[in-house]
Amino acid sequence: MADTTSTRRRVKLYMLNEERQWDDQGTGHVSSIFVERLKGMSLQVRSETDGTVLLESKIQPDTMYQKQQETLIVWSEAANYDLALSFQEQAGCLEIWRKICQVQGKDPSVDITQDCLIDHGEHDEEFQEDSTIEDAPDAAQEIELPPCELSKLEEIWNIFTESSIQSTPIRKEKLSMAIENSGYIKKLLDLFHMCEDLDNMEGLHHLYEIFKNIFLLNRNELFEIMFSEETIFDVIGVLEHQPSSPQPSQHRTYLKETAKFKQVVPMTNKELLNKIHQTYRVQYIQDVILPTPSVFEENHLSSLTSFIFFNKVEIVSMIQEDEKFLSSLFTQLTSDDTEEAVRRDLVLFLKEFCTFSQTLQQDSRESFFKTLSSFGVLSAIEVILGLDDPQIKSAAIDIFSYIVEFSPSTVREFIMKEGQKQDDDDLLVNLVIDQMINDPDPELGGALQLMGVLKLLIDPENMIATSNKTEKSEFLVFFYKHSMHVLTAPLYANTSEGRLSKDDFQSAQLQSLILELLTFCIEHHTFHIKNYIISKDLLRRVLLLLKSRHRFLALCALRFMRKIVGIKDDFYYRYIIKGSLFKPIVEAFIENGTRYNLFNSAIIELFEFIKMEDIKSLCAHIVETHMKELESVNYVSTFNSLKMRYEQQQDGLKDKLFDSTSVLRNHRYRRDARTLEEEEEMWFDEDDETEDLDSLVPVSDVLRSSLDADFDHINRYIGNRKVNKDQSRESPPRLFNNRSTCININLRNNSPNTSPVGSPATSPTGSPTIPCPTPNTSPITPSEKALAAKRAGLVGLVDYPDEDSDEEEEDSETPTAKRPRLAT
Repeated sequence: MADTTSTRRRVKLYMLNEERQWDDQGTGHVSSIFVERLKGMSLQVRSETDGTVLLESKIQPDTMYQKQQETLIVWSEAANYDLALSFQEQAGCLEIWRKICQVQGKDPSVDITQDCLIDHGEHDEEFQEDSTIEDAPDAAQEIELPPCELSKLEEIWNIFTESSIQSTPIRKEKLSMAIENSGYIKKLLDLFHMCEDLDNMEGLHHLYEIFKNIFLLNRNELFEIMFSEETIFDVIGVLEHQPSSPQPSQHRTYLKETAKFKQVVPMTNKELLNKIHQTYRVQYIQDVILPTPSVFEENHLSSLTSFIFFNKVEIVSMIQEDEKFLSSLFTQLTSDDTEEAVRRDLVLFLKEFCTFSQTLQQDSRESFFKTLSSFGVLSAIEVILGLDDPQIKSAAIDIFSYIVEFSPSTVREFIMKEGQKQDDDDLLVNLVIDQMINDPDPELGGALQLMGVLKLLIDPENMIATSNKTEKSEFLVFFYKHSMHVLTAPLYANTSEGRLSKDDFQSAQLQSLILELLTFCIEHHTFHIKNYIISKDLLRRVLLLLKSRHRFLALCALRFMRKIVGIKDDFYYRYIIKGSLFKPIVEAFIENGTRYNLFNSAIIELFEFIKMEDIKSLCAHIVETHMKELESVNYVSTFNSLKMRYEQQQDGLKDKLFDSTSVLRNHRYRRDARTLEEEEEMWFDEDDETEDLDSLVPVSDVLRSSLDADFDHINRYIGNRKVNKDQSRESPPRLFNNRSTCININLRNNSPNTSPVGSPATSPTGSPTIPCPTPNTSPITPSEKALAAKRAGLVGLVDYPDEDSDEEEEDSETPTAKRPRLAT
């Protein structure tokens, strides 16, 4: 049970990951409470959003807690499991620190708890139980450092080396305290200047090892001393003299002369300037100077990583609060009078600024990007993407990626607003697509990055849907109206003549990226992309890519087709059948021959999917249209199975049409109403589907003029080519192809209101009857009538049960009016 009187303080919880970076675990309130489950006082952090427990850590007597920078408490929960609490207020940090010290029995005035465990008798017994015999001497005596003299350098080196080898927390802590309390680092640096003046290489090598071990002590207070403005270059100078290197490095020369700090916008905040310089130099020490830590040393520099991390957080916060600085930055960035070199530096600074923001926690990052948006960062990116400098464009793409990854809704809202007052060519999303299409990199590295950004923008999963706003429908309608033609322009331009006009590697790579985006759209934008594909006849153009000499592009086209078939949408199936779009796939399969490769397997898998999912319309189309080319393929059973499945379907349809039960009632054949509905639906389904498809697939001339209008802005289009308007299209297969039965209509009276035999007649319900393909030249004999009555499965036209009373009334009024009978 928790103590209800415990005080809560607002904190950010961080955890050190495997890459030695601090991950934000959330924001909440911390308290020091007694947890029954853990049987002791514990630190508990509850989320400020939903109240869930983010952390519950028992305050162990032997755990080493560190208080850093007045608002941080850092400790190791277990091996390679470091935690940190960043407090909003110093008072809250101090209060929790006192609670920790109270549990461990130490003086709250110190900044680390481990060294005081042995100072209180109430913990002596516990300490002795948990400690080894070798730890007892360390706990019993303080470390005395020898005087800083040249003659004592070897002795000093031995003390530091022994402490590093033993690696006991208590000994490390005692050594750290001795170094800090005696000002030993500055004394060692005085020895460094003396050795450097005397060219005393042995002394310089000893000093290198001494400072390396100081780094491995992993104490933040020592880092504060070493990285101060007065001492950091001397520390770097010590680290230049690595014993294994024949010549000393030139790190100080590089940092002072080569690496120049550019103030693209003047900074008046001296504290901010010093923090930027310090962070750069410490990052250089960690990345360049210090040797890469081994697997066993990865956790030894966690405090150094934390030092850099929190420095970056402070830098971002200070710049974000300087409105004058940001206003000047964006004004120069978008001004026509700004020189290109200055603009380049401004963009690179903004990119670095956004990179630092990745260290912020969620709510701070949200505030950061809102601040940038208020200064018009997206409008600035539009201006930058319109320039010709590749370096500036690359940096702008990185900035745009950061913004989209954090808040795609903000970018979508900006795009739709500017769409109300700008032409399509000037829209931000179209500039991004154009940059992807015209990426100068032969490997299309930038295009690949932008493809990922576009996926985030058009992904419905991260679109907001509220009671008064549906972002998904609004943005997708906007995107398909204003931007989809820009994305597909290279694909249409390259296939405008019914073949590939360009088939080089870079063009193939670009078209594969476009196809990947379109395949993503098929999966996530079912309605919008379906209308676009059918109205623009996009699939026919994509299938032309099967002829590419680059197999990866052909496979992308095949995957596009496979995704469409896998959606299981009848509109797609009708479109494919109407346009005979399996023809290029069959041709590519036959051309590939017996080569056993990925392309061959992918095509076979497509046909296998159609068979296994029992897609009847496609199965019938393939067998009736392409089985002649495919029946010789016998190394897989797919095509024979397709044919057998088709024959079973045809037999089932014939039985369903002719094998219904005959019931003799009132000397008339009657059928159940449900049977009629099923047969009518089968009989007239083909004509209905054809009409639907005709309404969806536009005339080729209209399509071509529409596409030409879309592509004029890219200047890639070829003049109109002649089109065969009378291209014949096969109708969907009839139920009875070559085995249809001739069915004649026999009217049992010669009423003038009935149609003559051999002409299309109409039933009383208004449904057209089946015309006989052979002309009726003679009346049907009575013997033929008797034979027709005996045939099983042959039934008359429908008599609806609810029409019996109407029929009796009609019979009484006009006794000569009879319903027509169906006979052969």
